[in-house]
Amino acid sequence: MTKPFILRWGIISTGRIANCFVTDLLVDPETRDVTDVAHKVTAVGSRSVQSAEKFIAEYAKGDKSIKAYGSYAGVFADPNVDAVYIATPHTLHYENALDAIKAKKHVLCEKPVTSNAAELRSLLAAAKEHGVFFMEALWTRFQPLTLEVKKISESGVLGAPLALQADLSDDFKLNEIPKTHRVLDPALGGGALLDLGPYPLIWAILALYEHPYNQGAAPSNVSATMLKTPLTGVDCNTSFTVTFAKRELAAQAILSCNMNIASNHTTGAVIRYEKGMITIAAPIYCPKSFTVQYFEGSKVTKEETRQFEYVGTGWHFQADEVARCVRDKKSESSLWGHDKSLVEMDVFDEVRRQGNYKFPPGVEKVV
Repeated sequence: MTKPFILRWGIISTGRIANCFVTDLLVDPETRDVTDVAHKVTAVGSRSVQSAEKFIAEYAKGDKSIKAYGSYAGVFADPNVDAVYIATPHTLHYENALDAIKAKKHVLCEKPVTSNAAELRSLLAAAKEHGVFFMEALWTRFQPLTLEVKKISESGVLGAPLALQADLSDDFKLNEIPKTHRVLDPALGGGALLDLGPYPLIWAILALYEHPYNQGAAPSNVSATMLKTPLTGVDCNTSFTVTFAKRELAAQAILSCNMNIASNHTTGAVIRYEKGMITIAAPIYCPKSFTVQYFEGSKVTKEETRQFEYVGTGWHFQADEVARCVRDKKSESSLWGHDKSLVEMDVFDEVRRQGNYKFPPGVEKVV
């Protein structure tokens, strides 16, 4: 039996998202029928050595072989690190990712990958220059359920996709949290759009942008509206419609994100086709089931529900993809390539423009 390719990871930041990622990294890949790649955490960077050590003790089983650094620079310089996972606030992603790229580390960067599309284009140019792999950590795209939805969507059995609705909301108790909280602070890119918006949008990218009928065309139109909280002026409620009608596809996605109401606990996304419908269960960032309805005219002739279970919470699938791409010397993933992150950030830039939501000076490092 061929030994698996082992990717050595450095972890940048020790917050909640990094906890989730590392916990899943340590799940035995064979529990998800993965035998060709494996993962090893070799370094953790935080604002203090003590914080990094605490993280290792709590979330990496106290592994003494993992190096704790009181800076991110230490991780970037560590020769035992192949790839870094960046889990800092999104307004720091550009600087952190650029430092990693210059150190010739492969990069998996949390969503949203940057504050704007200009920053992303700059990072992609740098990654190309330094010959490293770069990917946004949109973990939903790599989960088994998502792969199966894509297969059915593109099989033709339901006809062409025509309309999609998706929402992600959460009640952050805005009046009870400090204004420096990441969702409220404009200096941290706060607001519903960048924090929650990637998840409704990923389903539009999967079902519409990626559909063969679309032929890789960018959206033909984006229409958006925002309601801002008087607390800090960031967007609290955002709705946006993304239309794809440049090629053989003519479809719309109606997307929304809110940070002052609880999410829908049953339905996350609905994709409507000429001859049926796919309903994705909530939560849309990590659904465990979807239902396909087949139509004849307005009548439902067949209904199938698929359930998905696995060890862990779903963060490890993106790590497997990174490992395979690094092993195969790829610069980007075929599942969530650079073009899709660019579509995402271009849409977000346009939504913010229409909503007149401008970041404070200095937040955007490239404009």
